[in-house]
Amino acid sequence: MEKRPKLQYVIILLFILNLSPLIIGVAQVPCYFIFGASLYDNGNNNFLPTLSRANFPPYGIDFPAGQTGRFSNGRNMADIIAELLGFDKSIPSFASAIGQDILKGVNYASGSAGIRDETGQHLGVVISLNNQLINHQNIIFRIEKILGDKESASKYLRKCIYTVGMGTNDYISNYFLPRFYPTSRLFTPEQYAIVLIQQYSQQLKALYNYGARKVALFGLTPLGCTPANIAIFGTNGSLCVDFINTSIQLFNTRLKSLVDQLNNNFQDAKFIYVNSYDIMSSISSGFRVTNMPCCEVGGNNALLICTPFRVPCENRGEYLWWDATHPSEAASVLLAGRSYSAKFSSDTYPVDIGRLAQV
Repeated sequence: MEKRPKLQYVIILLFILNLSPLIIGVAQVPCYFIFGASLYDNGNNNFLPTLSRANFPPYGIDFPAGQTGRFSNGRNMADIIAELLGFDKSIPSFASAIGQDILKGVNYASGSAGIRDETGQHLGVVISLNNQLINHQNIIFRIEKILGDKESASKYLRKCIYTVGMGTNDYISNYFLPRFYPTSRLFTPEQYAIVLIQQYSQQLKALYNYGARKVALFGLTPLGCTPANIAIFGTNGSLCVDFINTSIQLFNTRLKSLVDQLNNNFQDAKFIYVNSYDIMSSISSGFRVTNMPCCEVGGNNALLICTPFRVPCENRGEYLWWDATHPSEAASVLLAGRSYSAKFSSDTYPVDIGRLAQV
């Protein structure tokens, strides 16, 4: 029997996974811009004076280039979404983007960064969302020079996909760290969610003003279920830290409502919400180990990141968590996959990233 080429198997698999819009090797959008924190950071923190870095083993043990600054054993969310969008290479970090590479997009994400400028600063210098937006302005100026004028750049940028995943650190590296930050004394959880969304709304309007027209906003995952927060706060008999999960759901609910508001206000744009909380909760049952990190944690960043140069677990595909706060590559594949092509109607709102790309 004649052997089928491997590419044919890949295409069949994509149809089985309901990823049929993807054409191998052909990007569905001209560029992809990424704003966020450590779930998406691919090296922007490497040369910053901060403890929030992942440019040492065992990080990157399953990534072809080794440790790159990704808070993962392999690819992270941004890498996988870029692949699903048809890009043949990962989107370059802002720290490394040169020449015409920026026409494919730029990754501005910074580990421990937040919506609020002070978030994560107890670890050192991080790039807040406000500063990521400033970096994006600089990239736009460079794109204008490459394409010749502002109008050409504007037409180009409106075709691109933008993902924004912020807010996690405004809780775990701000609100729930009263030793370093006063926010939990200034605001109730309800008030804090409102304050965060108000500031986030202004930042997203700025992103729109910079030309973004296809924007996916990632909700927060169940932060009370991370090994770090369980170890720090205890669960009082529950599976997770309930007061943390309750607080972040207040944020998620308002973020989904913000999507409607933005779509009503900017009718030439499309904003979507990715229900990361429910997706993460759903996929966790598929992993053998859901309450422990794959790598040994400790060192400078306490319970949060891998201890440098220690040997991690061998069966990494069976672990939900890579370190004490970040999902394994296997978990990220599932998270990104359902963000791109929703398995359930509740996964994304009002459409998934795959359909957003086609708008």
